[in-house]
Amino acid sequence: MKPLTNSFRDKLQFLNEAGELIQDLPRHLKVNRLVDFYQTLVMIRLFDKKAVALQRTGQIGTYASCLGQEAVSTGIGFAMQSTDVLANYYRDHGAQYLRGVKLHQMLQYWGGDERGNVFEGDAKEDLPNCVPIATQITHAAGIASAFKLRHQKRAVVATSGEGATSRGDFYEALNLAGVWQLPLVMVVNNNHWAISVPRELQTASPNIAAKGQAVGIEGILVDGNDIIAVQTAVHHALEKAHSGKGATLIEAETYRLCDHTTADDATRYRDANEVNQAWEKEPIKRLQTFLHHQGLWSPNQETEWVQHCQQHIENEVEQYLNMPPQEPGDFFDYLYEELPYAYQQQRDQFIAKAGGVQHGH
Repeated sequence: MKPLTNSFRDKLQFLNEAGELIQDLPRHLKVNRLVDFYQTLVMIRLFDKKAVALQRTGQIGTYASCLGQEAVSTGIGFAMQSTDVLANYYRDHGAQYLRGVKLHQMLQYWGGDERGNVFEGDAKEDLPNCVPIATQITHAAGIASAFKLRHQKRAVVATSGEGATSRGDFYEALNLAGVWQLPLVMVVNNNHWAISVPRELQTASPNIAAKGQAVGIEGILVDGNDIIAVQTAVHHALEKAHSGKGATLIEAETYRLCDHTTADDATRYRDANEVNQAWEKEPIKRLQTFLHHQGLWSPNQETEWVQHCQQHIENEVEQYLNMPPQEPGDFFDYLYEELPYAYQQQRDQFIAKAGGVQHGH
């Protein structure tokens, strides 16, 4: 299978900042499909806005926004097959949503309720959100190894921010994927800021995609604000993986228009002009402009879709807020196969203090 681009220095792009198509659509995509892309992007952005509001009012815990980066995760979700596995980090709401994770489940997770990690549908074998940096990549390599040993035409998509590429887990997993030709697709969301550390202070390599050279796998640099480019790169990488052609490293270059999380204040370390310039490149407006010019989307459709999204999100929020609380004993019951004697009294005291009665025990 031929490489997708001539080198990792050639950024893959189909839709430029002005919403203009600069090359033909890839053969696997029909123009009408882009309406689905756009609608999902809008749904995720509106959900993201609501989640931040819920955190500010104390209804969920610390939350990691994906503002400005929606095309990366959503493009991944549209490229994956139902039999693939997602090993994601904490900013992949779009891919999770497309794989069947309900919005109220995402709120459960960010609200501190582990039941939000019990997935169904395509996501039933996906890993839960990974907050420790880069540890999910080694897990992904292990799952990909199992797929290869079983001769299954399945692949694992692992995601991270560019900050994770400074961790040993990243290199160890990709080195293994290169040596063993594993069906692993690594997508790095390069949003230029690892909390307060800019990308240029993290690595001297020309870009993140170049790191694929060190481990002998294809590295692809894409415009992470162009959902067509992201979906195409991941589609290409998964075709390779499914056909036994090994791993791929994809760098999706975008920008974090938000704080790192709701516990962060990016104004302390980031220039406002830089953020304003990044808003000119964001993914949703450019796709909307293209669809308008193609006659595939109208202001009336926009109004109707936004209203639909807002109603759906409110319904999901209500479902989250009205869910019965977790059983207090769950904090202890899933730590050990058999709870040690020393913890049994603590468990009983905790349940009593919580004012609840543990059911089913």
